Amino acid sequence: MRYHTLGYRRHNGASGRIALLFSLALGVFTAASSSLADSARTPGIVVQAQSTVEVTPDRATVRARLWEDTPAVDLAEEQQRQRHQKARREARDTLEERAASLIDTLEDGAGIDRDAISAGSLGVHPRRDETRGTGQDNDGKSLTSTRLERPITVQLDDLDRLEGVLGALMAADVNRLDGVTFDLKDRQAATDRALTRALKKARHKAELMADTLESELGRVQHVEETRSPGFSPRMMSASADSRSQAEASAPAMEYRPGTVEIEAGVTAEWTLEGSADADSAAGRDSNNESDSDA
Repeated sequence: MRYHTLGYRRHNGASGRIALLFSLALGVFTAASSSLADSARTPGIVVQAQSTVEVTPDRATVRARLWEDTPAVDLAEEQQRQRHQKARREARDTLEERAASLIDTLEDGAGIDRDAISAGSLGVHPRRDETRGTGQDNDGKSLTSTRLERPITVQLDDLDRLEGVLGALMAADVNRLDGVTFDLKDRQAATDRALTRALKKARHKAELMADTLESELGRVQHVEETRSPGFSPRMMSASADSRSQAEASAPAMEYRPGTVEIEAGVTAEWTLEGSADADSAAGRDSNNESDSDA
């Protein structure tokens, strides 16, 4: 019984030593493989580049609003409530006439196609105001009025017509001119140009670095956008001389869209062929072979 126990213990000790030796051998093999992989890694260049493209807007969108307000009344009283309903109908009819007249003026006077004119849906906005009486009547009353509103939008693909459109809107006594937004007909072409320029700039930098290192640029390993090109429409602004002309009662103001900037950025990686490090390593190997032969 003791013999079998002793033999079993000896057998376990041998297995542990074998496992330990196997683990050490595996570690040495892994380290050697990692070292060989690092030494065989192809040299490369990683560059970042950004570009900016200036473009002139060629599209404009003009937004304005027309509205009519009804008199403020106390809806708690039946007579005033009926009066309010009648005033709302009259305000709507007046508003529709004004909108139709403005559209005709834009078509006939400014030469704008009907398809480029959009008259938004009718908006009805109740407005309440708390008031207090005078004299012996100190009871507060809630007076209600209604604003009926129609938005008007004009899209222009010819900026030379912008001045005429603004003149027509002012002649129609629009209640609010929300301004002009300048845009591009073809945004994709402008953003593509910015991205292409960033990529060319990245390649130029990589070639310059490779030439300086007396190497040749190899194939592309990786490309990534660091800044996606995009275009944001800009609001209209009048130039300083335009404002001075307006103050001097000039016939018309001049509106300039100016330019907008589209930025793009990339990161790119190339391999290097015939690098100085590789040549040096080859030279060292050649010298070592000469020395051993000697």
